[in-house]
Amino acid sequence: MSRYVVRFLKDVLGENGRQAEVCQGTLEVDASSEGDATELAKQKFCEAQALRDWSLHADRIHVRNADFPS
Repeated sequence: MSRYVVRFLKDVLGENGRQAEVCQGTLEVDASSEGDATELAKQKFCEAQALRDWSLHADRIHVRNADFPS
């Protein structure tokens, strides 16, 4: 299993009218693949935020491997 850092990101407009990327939440999960990490993180994000669908609070998901190379 590998460890992944999964970020839930949303685009918002600031007071100056410029678009900004806001992180709605970050999770670290252990999974066998990036796809499995994404699905597990979606489930945990929804549980933590009391949501039925993660996309109610985020526009996209960014996944990266958190393991350090040997």
